[in-house]
Amino acid sequence: MSTVRPAAPREAAAVWLVAEREIGSKLRSKAFVISTVILFLGALAGLVIGGLAAQNQSDTPIAVTADAVPLLPTTDGLKVTEVPDRAAAEKLVSDGEVDAAIVGDPAADPFGFTIVAESSAPTSLMLRFAEVPQVEILEPAQTDEAVRYFVAIGFGIVFLLAASLFGSTIASSVVEEKQTRVVEILISAIRARTLLAGKVLGNTVLAVAQILVLAAIAIVGLTVIGQTQLLGLLGAPILWFAVFFLFGFVLLAALFAAAGAMVSRQEDIGSTTFPITILVMAPYFLVIFFNDNPVVLTIMSYVPFSAPVGMPMRLFLGEAQWWEPLISLAILIATCVAAILVGATIYRNSLLRMGARVKLSEALRG
Repeated sequence: MSTVRPAAPREAAAVWLVAEREIGSKLRSKAFVISTVILFLGALAGLVIGGLAAQNQSDTPIAVTADAVPLLPTTDGLKVTEVPDRAAAEKLVSDGEVDAAIVGDPAADPFGFTIVAESSAPTSLMLRFAEVPQVEILEPAQTDEAVRYFVAIGFGIVFLLAASLFGSTIASSVVEEKQTRVVEILISAIRARTLLAGKVLGNTVLAVAQILVLAAIAIVGLTVIGQTQLLGLLGAPILWFAVFFLFGFVLLAALFAAAGAMVSRQEDIGSTTFPITILVMAPYFLVIFFNDNPVVLTIMSYVPFSAPVGMPMRLFLGEAQWWEPLISLAILIATCVAAILVGATIYRNSLLRMGARVKLSEALRG
């Protein structure tokens, strides 16, 4: 009596089966769950600490002209220096002795005064008014250095942690399947490219889910601590970061899987994944050290491996034109497709080769 061999699953169904397997294995991993919880708690703690620090900050030093003193609703939390006229007030602001100045201005209805600041009006001062008074900036355009640095660290570290964590686990799982010979069973049922696509898809779903949760934590946290102005500036950059991260992660995931397929032992993973790890770490250090350098940020925003960090940062700073993220995204998608094709070739040609490390030239030739 002959037996009928069950039909192989369709391509899309097979990809999703592999993706489900990847997602399930990660969610059952205590290390992954614990690291994810720590990441979320760390992000929440950072926002809470920042909010408490803002609330507990010392009195804001301001200069006030004599004609504006009676107009102030309150001086609580303010260190007031009374000056005779506007020129004296602006001099104190320019010299950095006060954060802002309040000068009498009969035309500034309904307050009767104007706030003068060097680059931006102190938030602690602005929050004291039910309505926003007129503000004049002496040296406009520069984003607050502390905020710029905080946002740079945020974009950089989220990309670094997510890409390195999931990338290394993809490479490790590929090597584990080679060592246990599970891959031979899988390849007998589905194509190598299907297996690769499923791995990339499963890990991408988890990585993007983490990014969305972190974005939700940031939005809720900034709202709770009253940083709605900062939230308004971060809204569009966060959305662009999620889009860029999606394609950037797919690019890196395909390369990590290919790098893992080139070795047969866990101890050898570092030798093939090291160049990719450098590509993941570079945007983090560049955006930390050069967040105030428009030339470096512009270059980063068009290089595929750093665009997920560089372009959202430039959008936050208001240095990018509306069409620039579209061009950068097109370059990233084209690079992503090329990386998937190259990664799939290396993966397919190396997956069943056991023993010594497969040379890159051999993996590409087959």
